[in-house]
Amino acid sequence: MRDMINAAAFKESILCAYAALQANMQVINDLNVFPVPDGDTGTNMGLTMEKAAVELRKGEFTTVTAAADCVASALLRAARGNSGVILSLLFRGISRKLKGLHEADAKSFAAALQEGVNAAYKAVMKPAEGTILTVSRLAAEAAVKTANDEAGLEKTFEAAIAAGDEALADTLNLNPVLKKAGVVDAGGMGYMVILKAMFASLRGEVFAPQDQMRIEEVVNNDAPKYDARENITFAFDTVYVVRKKTPDVDLEPLRAYLGGIGDSLVISDDDEIFKVHVHTDIPGDALNESQKYGTLEIAKIENMVIQANQNAAGEKVISTDDLDDIEKELEEPEYAAPEKQFGAVVVAAGEGMQRLFRELGADRVVTGGQTMNPSTDDILREINKTPAETVFVLPNNKNIIMAAEQTAELVKDKRVIVIPTKTVPQGISALLNFNIDENEEPIVSAMKEAAANVHTAMITYAARDSDFDGHDIHAGEYLALLDGALLGSYADEKTLIDELGGAFGKYAPELITVYYGEGVKAEAAEATAAALTDLFPDAELSVVDGGQPVYYYMISVE
Repeated sequence: MRDMINAAAFKESILCAYAALQANMQVINDLNVFPVPDGDTGTNMGLTMEKAAVELRKGEFTTVTAAADCVASALLRAARGNSGVILSLLFRGISRKLKGLHEADAKSFAAALQEGVNAAYKAVMKPAEGTILTVSRLAAEAAVKTANDEAGLEKTFEAAIAAGDEALADTLNLNPVLKKAGVVDAGGMGYMVILKAMFASLRGEVFAPQDQMRIEEVVNNDAPKYDARENITFAFDTVYVVRKKTPDVDLEPLRAYLGGIGDSLVISDDDEIFKVHVHTDIPGDALNESQKYGTLEIAKIENMVIQANQNAAGEKVISTDDLDDIEKELEEPEYAAPEKQFGAVVVAAGEGMQRLFRELGADRVVTGGQTMNPSTDDILREINKTPAETVFVLPNNKNIIMAAEQTAELVKDKRVIVIPTKTVPQGISALLNFNIDENEEPIVSAMKEAAANVHTAMITYAARDSDFDGHDIHAGEYLALLDGALLGSYADEKTLIDELGGAFGKYAPELITVYYGEGVKAEAAEATAAALTDLFPDAELSVVDGGQPVYYYMISVE
């Protein structure tokens, strides 16, 4: 075991950590217990870490400071979901503490772990224990104590991992939901996967990327095994860029099609192009279908089964890096010089929802929401394209708020104000109260007050069987959430509407808006609205085609 961490060792350890996250992604995702379809923790952490791996592979670093700075910058931009943002904060603190060092010894690295924890706790408004925060904090405390006792790097890492494992196991006791489900916290598991992979790399037990299979054995020997060679459902990792026919082309039918022929689907877009990442056995079909929406420009297809076999045999992995320079060019954010004082960027999915936000005055719309959390960089790109001195950002999902807040550190010549809207209807109400003729303070106050006055019911389906919060839930049933809390699980829509009506009654609603999603026919939406009208005859009721994925209905009550 080495005594010091130099730039090369730090780089290798992060590449191993990324490979470990990829190998354990499904294990981490399976720890999610909430039955609603969501942006899974393993996927969000993996996509966040992927950017760091890409940037590290592009360069050589002479100091541990430079390597850590590269990782912190990449993670900040790529952060997705709360777990991805917290991961980026942990490494941002590590980077700060390693500043100015050529190499890091045990004390320096332990102090860096502690600084990462400090950064994460400081940024999270209401830190919840029994999460990745707890696990990282107790691991760092053990590392600092051991290093201060003059222990070397190996003993320091061993202490951190032992304390982290104990804290991870204890998340069941700190979180009643986890205890009932019999699982540990997903974010905490992801953090321990990273820490163990880094330790294994520093000990010379694994090497990236050839030893990805061995990495899994080292970092997760007490958890259910996830062998990439046996669990590759779809063989071809397919990435491509298509130039849109029109700026407002609806990509939701394409999303549904690609979701039916593969998995690990991510679609990101702006007004001109869209980029697709999907795992599938028929990449040609994916490309052909996508060309109905525009002109194919570049594509990259890799056989993951062959790559896994090459990994296992210790051979050099065959990969395509031809698109790196082109993708970097596409990722360079455009910048719109300020032409007005205030502008607005919103996050929304679904053609109808996006069109509505534009009609209400949003300058830019970031495609995203539940199950498809946009990265910090995705949001930053649209902020930079907004021609305003101050840009208000409406995340419209509680798992996107933290990513939106990170953009403030990345924008150079514009001020960013995040209005922490947790649902799309909250965002709509906030934008309706966005008066650009006012000063900043009353604008913020009016938008926050408007959002707070909106109660939102979300109707979706159960993604998994679950015994959650006293509800016996079966996959495929209707699920209703009210202001983020699970209202119930229902086999038929009539019972669901009746229950919603009872819950709405305490708000004495004056205005009810029914936003119906993709796959819901207008006639069905009108019937749902009529049922609500019968329950609340004095309320003003409207029906809007939102076209949103995941949720059959979003119903706002004011």
